Amino acid sequence: MTRGFRLSASTGLHKGDRAYQQDQVAVISHPRTVGCVLGIVADGMGGRSGGRKASDQVLMTANQLFARYRPDRDDAGALLRQVLEDAHTVIKLTAVSSEQEPHSTIAAFLVNPNGSCAWIHAGDSRIYLFRNERLVERTRDHSYVQVLIDRGEITEHEANIHPQGNILLGCLGMTSTPPPVDLHFIPKLEPGDVLMACSDGLWHYFSPQEMGGVLATQPPRMAVQILVDEARRRARGTGDNLSLAVLKVEPLPKDDDKA
Repeated sequence: MTRGFRLSASTGLHKGDRAYQQDQVAVISHPRTVGCVLGIVADGMGGRSGGRKASDQVLMTANQLFARYRPDRDDAGALLRQVLEDAHTVIKLTAVSSEQEPHSTIAAFLVNPNGSCAWIHAGDSRIYLFRNERLVERTRDHSYVQVLIDRGEITEHEANIHPQGNILLGCLGMTSTPPPVDLHFIPKLEPGDVLMACSDGLWHYFSPQEMGGVLATQPPRMAVQILVDEARRRARGTGDNLSLAVLKVEPLPKDDDKA
């Protein structure tokens, strides 16, 4: 970045119309380095105790590894890969005491003080990058309907109402296959950029244009509240757990420019 910037963030979590909450979400500031932030969403699956144990393990693993991360020395992508792999291993171990086989998605982004960003995901929790309302890029779901979209057999809209839309082809905790390791790197975020990680209980109800408009015009806390409230309204009593983590890159006033 050529100018200084500041980061503002917020999270949202709602159980929707489910009997219990299995999502987990956090935005974590690095304990020693200003301007280093980890955002993470985990959508747990596998019964009342199994799904929550799985998403809890994702956040616990992320917290522990991020605390040891050195932005001046360590590779962000390598850290995120370790979070994914270690959480996957621990979730498989918890299956013995869970009601069902526990699984979790992961969608995590790490922003360094120099403005670089890495993200990783597995499953159908997503990460979006918006720049001044416009969608720049997002993750691709590891799901059955995403394969159908890629083949040209259905549209994005049809995927949202497909009866097999909840079938995942890759996530954490699967015993038959290792989780996908889908890493992405952004050399420089810019003032006006917004990162959002969210579970399918949130993104299912919005077009990218709708999300981008809210995120660009509102501070993160207000944007989160608007998106949660509107997702709940559109769900009409059938909503899943939903979670989101929003991080906004804002320019500093000129007399505050120090970065």
